[in-house]
Amino acid sequence: MANSDSGTHTTTVKDVKQLGIWAALASLSYVFWVCGAMEMVERLAYYGVRQVSSLYATDAASNGGLGLPGSDVGIIFLFWALMQSFVPVLTGGISDRVGYKETIFASTVVKILGYLLMAWFPTFWGFMAGALTLAFGTGIFKPGIQATIVKSTSRENSSMAWGVFYQTVNIGGFLGPLLAAQLRQLEWAHVFYACAAIISLNFLLLLTYKEQDKEERLAHRAKVKSGEVREVSLWRDSLHELLRPIMVWYMVLFSGFWFMLMAFWDVAPLYFRDWVDTTVMVQHLFGADGTSNRLWIFLLGMSQDGQRIQPEGLVNLNAMMIMVFCFIVAGWSALMRATNSMALGTFLAAAALLIVGGFNYVWIMVLAIVCFSMGEMLSSPKSSEYLGNIAPEQKKAMYLGFSQLPLGIGWSLEGFFGQYLYGELGSKDTISRQSLLDRGMSQTEINAVPIGEAFQKLIEVSGQSAETLTAQLYAANNVGIAWYIMGSVGLVAAAGLYAYGRWTYQLKD
Repeated sequence: MANSDSGTHTTTVKDVKQLGIWAALASLSYVFWVCGAMEMVERLAYYGVRQVSSLYATDAASNGGLGLPGSDVGIIFLFWALMQSFVPVLTGGISDRVGYKETIFASTVVKILGYLLMAWFPTFWGFMAGALTLAFGTGIFKPGIQATIVKSTSRENSSMAWGVFYQTVNIGGFLGPLLAAQLRQLEWAHVFYACAAIISLNFLLLLTYKEQDKEERLAHRAKVKSGEVREVSLWRDSLHELLRPIMVWYMVLFSGFWFMLMAFWDVAPLYFRDWVDTTVMVQHLFGADGTSNRLWIFLLGMSQDGQRIQPEGLVNLNAMMIMVFCFIVAGWSALMRATNSMALGTFLAAAALLIVGGFNYVWIMVLAIVCFSMGEMLSSPKSSEYLGNIAPEQKKAMYLGFSQLPLGIGWSLEGFFGQYLYGELGSKDTISRQSLLDRGMSQTEINAVPIGEAFQKLIEVSGQSAETLTAQLYAANNVGIAWYIMGSVGLVAAAGLYAYGRWTYQLKD
């Protein structure tokens, strides 16, 4: 064991032999599955909004969107990321002291309000308020759920447990965007109301939830209250744990992974909308006339006429892969050192972003999504397992709350820079405005064109088809440069994580 900085607890940094796939699955308790169900419901609602949020914010006002420029969207995403990622730093410790069930209940109430604010106030400030409220509720929700997972599993089945948990999470992550893809074609507000209704299901699941080691927690609280145990203030305790070198380097390096992950979720829908012709994929799968099968239209996130796959439908192949294959990858990653798995996964995710930047052919995009999904399955579940294993017994929720900090750093940077880079270097709307200027329109006339409608204006001015113009603009502009920049961040993070793993593994027992 490696002694903590305070000397009051020890940290396990070495992996232990894991159970086989089927033995590990059989060892998981009912509490584990209840947590998986609650997370699945929460993610279904969350990703029903999150994965289409950049589309909603940048969609033309005439289509029911907010009609915001990329810089404004970046501001919303920046504060959304800061709220959602840094709130758990304190709420994790609060969950350890107050109780996991109580904080999960409170988070559900707050999240419902967030979705309703988005539906009621379709403006920049309304969406900002809804996003911050939703982020606050999510920050309360995460530590209690994840700490319960840690306490309901053992070192021998933790790799499989986190893999399966991540798989159930992605069932919700898969279904949410598909539901949104259909509802937004009717009216954007339907998406937000539906997600508020879905998250309400967690009130029912809470009736079956039982907090692990509750008696131990209550006994500890009684000792604190009586003065038998002296407890430092929560903020000081959290800061002490955060400043341990093993945590500092973990947060810095793994933030690179989250930077890429959020870039994929935030920017890829915009890139696919602007530059990737998904009708080719539909024709290959169903023929020249597309499909009228409602099941396929729903599962693939297609347009109502069955002729193309919506951007969120293409991105959602990521969740589909994780939903189907994560437990298999978890079984494989159980044979690997946790930090090696995280480093390899980060490298694969970076490679995927570089592929996206180099091409716009739909089947190559599918290949990139497969590569990215494999990287995510190797990295994200393993990072939660890693933190849960090194956390002191009475600070599991606190440490799982810390897991949101790398997400916060990566997402905050990406939330602004990802939108800014793509808005300036890759956005079809931005490039179309420059093309209109080159064709003789005045800057005043171009500025009068609403956000999201410049390409349609270019079609009117040029008299060319949308397909022809898209091909010309793509060929004439290096729209992939934003992806090269973001992918490079991942390559540096992958190398750092590998070195970090070698360092932690050398710490003395």
